[in-house]
Amino acid sequence: MEGQRVEVDGGIMEGGGQILRVSTALSCLLGLPLRVQKIRAGRSTPGLRSVCLLMQVSMPCVLFAASPSELRLKGGTNAEMAPQIDYTTMCTLLILGYYPKGGGEVVVRMSPVKQLDPINLTDRGSVTKIYGRAFVAGVLPLKVAKDMAAAAVRCIRKEIRDLYVSIQPLQESRDQAFGNGSGIIIVAETSTGCLFAGSSLGKRGVNADKVGIEAAEMLLANLRHGGTVDEYLQDQLIIFMALANGISRIKTGPVTLHTQTAIHFAEQLAKAKFTVKKSEEEEDASKDTYIIECEGIGMANPHL
Repeated sequence: MEGQRVEVDGGIMEGGGQILRVSTALSCLLGLPLRVQKIRAGRSTPGLRSVCLLMQVSMPCVLFAASPSELRLKGGTNAEMAPQIDYTTMCTLLILGYYPKGGGEVVVRMSPVKQLDPINLTDRGSVTKIYGRAFVAGVLPLKVAKDMAAAAVRCIRKEIRDLYVSIQPLQESRDQAFGNGSGIIIVAETSTGCLFAGSSLGKRGVNADKVGIEAAEMLLANLRHGGTVDEYLQDQLIIFMALANGISRIKTGPVTLHTQTAIHFAEQLAKAKFTVKKSEEEEDASKDTYIIECEGIGMANPHL
């Protein structure tokens, strides 16, 4: 396969940065010359943006590097149409950037591995904790964060009454934040260690209560489907499942177009084998729940 250039149409399926992220990472790891055409061609702003999405390209690559790596990624850390940096807990935050201005910086330190073990995430357990943070930066008052948090808690309480919900309002310090902005992220943790999140960013002219409720409703939707991962983590795991040494299984809610796209290119480029089928467990009979299974290629780090 090495030496033969792979041509990829960046406009098919999800038609966005997902195609480039998965293809570029696999191209780098497998030594496949790659050409991607029409990147994000169907989007209102073609091309690439956002720190967290750059991390998705680089993390699989540095895991198979010869030595520990430090990445310094600059751009929007809390941006629309991308996971917020708060969602990605393995990072050391330096300077936060906020939608719509951007300008943040993230430092990621990772050590290489010999091989990736397969994952088996099929038992969700029960929700044991719900916590989060509502934040404002720049000239916005702390009251905006408090209003977002209070509205989110009220919304969650309507559906989950037996758990304490702790959402901390925060004012980011002037020297740690770039620009004005606000947002909220709420995480639910289960007895088996599964994590689900809902998040939203404040926008000019949008009531703070509405932002809090949007994040809460996203979290509740992710808890209703019975899967073990939320809609964001679902597609991010695909490339690691493809590279792992053995069979990985995850239980999900509705399979997103981002996930279908990641699977398509992981099969095309890495030759990993995926199956997606409806969960046959009794508890999932009335839910839109699926099992994604992958026989990974057992990628080995040649440097270790």
